[in-house]
Amino acid sequence: MDIDDTLDDTAWAWTEPADHDRGISARAFRVQTTGARHADALLMWPQGPGAAAPLPVVLVQHGGSSHKGGQDVRDLADVFVRRHGMALVAMDGPVHGGRRDPALALDERLRIRDQFLALWRDSDDHVRDMTQDWHAVIGALRALPDCDASRMAWVGLSMGTAYGLPLLASGLGLCAAVIGMWGLSYPNSQRLAADAAQVNCPVLFQQKWDDELFDRPGQLAVFDALATVDKCLCIYPGGHTAVQGEQMRDLERFVVERLARPG
Repeated sequence: MDIDDTLDDTAWAWTEPADHDRGISARAFRVQTTGARHADALLMWPQGPGAAAPLPVVLVQHGGSSHKGGQDVRDLADVFVRRHGMALVAMDGPVHGGRRDPALALDERLRIRDQFLALWRDSDDHVRDMTQDWHAVIGALRALPDCDASRMAWVGLSMGTAYGLPLLASGLGLCAAVIGMWGLSYPNSQRLAADAAQVNCPVLFQQKWDDELFDRPGQLAVFDALATVDKCLCIYPGGHTAVQGEQMRDLERFVVERLARPG
């Protein structure tokens, strides 16, 4: 199966040629959202004819210093696409990747993160925009026969939680979500408590014990606010660093088990 050959051109606009590397096919695309807005995203799927469609889908929001093709997304693709034969889609954040300030190089990670955090502290409009953009991307995926609309999971830590909670609260009917590494005590984040109270899918919440950006009480407050009764809190040593080791293994196991249960 090759998703690249089955996409509906009326729903998608490819923005780059397909890339095939070490068992993973990837291609950037653009979806119209509302008005003149568009969402820039990256679709990844198992390379070659081996995977049986329709594929479960992992929806990934990258971290604040990354982008849709960043290392954090590639690490997750190694797990879910290469190892488990799933599809994965990642979308650029509000000042990231294809939406970034042209004056910023793609790899200026700390400057990009600081630009995002400043935007988060100063405004709310981008939250609505990101939710609408994700709805457009998910709607396009659900129209694709090779993607299983009944088996979708959200993976979004840090910035992926800041945007993931409003999205999950909008009633997508996802099978599971992995969130964490963001807290209600961070400026302009108290609004997320109301979103958390609308989240009913199974949740794995991951927290770094010595996170230098988000304090422990604020992160625990997010977990406490989640409405779902099926929620698990896992705490890992270290600061606000990349997902790896035990944290990645827990994330992998949770998502794979949930997506193995259709509907």
